[in-house]
Amino acid sequence: MKERIMITGANGQLGKQIVEDFCSELYEIYPFDKKSLNITDMSQVEHVMKTIKPHIIIHCAAYTKVDQAEEEQDLAYVTNAIGTRNVTVMAQNLGAKLIYISTDYVFSGSRIEGYHELHIPEPVNVYGLSKYAGEEFVKSFHDQYFIIRTSWLYGKNGNNFVKTMLRISEEKEHIAIVSDQIGSPTYVKDLVHVIKKLMNTSLYGIYHVSNSGSCSWYEFAKQIFSYANKKVNVVPISTEEFGAKAPRPKYSILQHKMLKLNGFSQMPTWEEGLEGFFSETKNH
Repeated sequence: MKERIMITGANGQLGKQIVEDFCSELYEIYPFDKKSLNITDMSQVEHVMKTIKPHIIIHCAAYTKVDQAEEEQDLAYVTNAIGTRNVTVMAQNLGAKLIYISTDYVFSGSRIEGYHELHIPEPVNVYGLSKYAGEEFVKSFHDQYFIIRTSWLYGKNGNNFVKTMLRISEEKEHIAIVSDQIGSPTYVKDLVHVIKKLMNTSLYGIYHVSNSGSCSWYEFAKQIFSYANKKVNVVPISTEEFGAKAPRPKYSILQHKMLKLNGFSQMPTWEEGLEGFFSETKNH
């Protein structure tokens, strides 16, 4: 019998990649976007999940507009916290494993060397707070969960930094990019590869899954233009000069202690991830 896998947020860049990469010969895939499932409506979540009876739920659905969340706080919390609680409670009731996708933004960003899974979260913006609230609901209401924190995610689907830079390279010769936020870019296919490996185990807990190494957004942009053979003059600016509404963690590098302790192989570097993206999209 094929395992039934339910995916929320199936129209986002991660959800789409999961649907694409998971073999339909092995799994019955049930993808839901926000039109087909409103996760904030408990009765709808209950009806859908009781109908499908999934073995595994990959919960990608989220409110991800970091700056807008400062204005739309209730919308961020109802989606990322209450919606996650609803999915979690029903997953527990049905005995389904739960994979909750979280973020590096649960951390304050004060540790230059970054964060592993045993460091205490301390979000500095509403988006981070709402995702951390979702994590707390998962831990409170479920006993077979994987909380996967990832960072600076990009791929061929959805809106992301790499695609934005490639679009800009067609329009502009000069661009200013923030140089004082340091993190770990993550190629979505590398993340999906780990999700596949983890979900068939009982090695439950919190995992940091990003490409290894770190860079600033400025360094990341320069590497993107280099791989794409685009001549763009990239100017470094500070977070303060950029003037975003929501505070951002300065250092949100994710360390992979739990992957290492549980015997998983090292993640590809962020440069290798970017090469993989260009190979896939034939822009190399």
